[in-house]
Amino acid sequence: MDRSLRDTVESAASGGADKRGYVKQIFSDIAPSYDLLNHLLSMNIDKRWRKRAIGYLGIAREPRGVYLDLCAGTLDVSAQLAASAGFAGRVVAADFAEPMLRAGQGKVSRSVVGPVTADALELPVKPNTMSGAIVAFGIRNVASLDTCLREVLRVLRPGARFVILEFTTPRNPLFRMLYQWYFHRVLPRIGGLISGHRTAYAYLPKSVAHFPAEPELAERMRSAGFVNVQWRTLSFGIAAIHVGDKP
Repeated sequence: MDRSLRDTVESAASGGADKRGYVKQIFSDIAPSYDLLNHLLSMNIDKRWRKRAIGYLGIAREPRGVYLDLCAGTLDVSAQLAASAGFAGRVVAADFAEPMLRAGQGKVSRSVVGPVTADALELPVKPNTMSGAIVAFGIRNVASLDTCLREVLRVLRPGARFVILEFTTPRNPLFRMLYQWYFHRVLPRIGGLISGHRTAYAYLPKSVAHFPAEPELAERMRSAGFVNVQWRTLSFGIAAIHVGDKP
């Protein structure tokens, strides 16, 4: 990768002015191979992580409610949520990269899941209407984390829960070293080879490196207005689930 591309990736990953456009473009480009690479590169652990995150939504409290799947991508979370035991509501699946939503449309029934092309910073949703919200591996890609958190708070009903599933960096030194080797050396090469995209899978580890660690993300959620904020790590610290409620 030449220096110009490296600089573009680094700028987007660190939250530069071009982040929104860059992220929208790369996810539009890799949509056809996104699912294959997700499951391959995570060795299918991502499915189990999503199931765990959905469990924290507490849909039993309002099984007929309307839930927001933010940065919905190819609709994996929407499909798993819609298939959850006891779920009888609807899912609004929002993502600003329309090709991602189109790539996942065969997974869901449009009577249950409604895909919406929308930016996470400006949702076309009325205030106090969502029974819960979840975002899986997407919030680190938004152009402004704090704006996104406030926007989710706006659309949630009082007492509703927001669940964040996101990559993080393992704390154990030995495991972190192995993880960094795979994440920064192996994953970008495999991802680039299969997807045919020169920078998308170089952006991934850099975006995780720039994303707030678990305690800081929890504090940012509190600052945005969420209460009862908690978090826990998964799979030796590769990922983490954060939850917070709207007062």
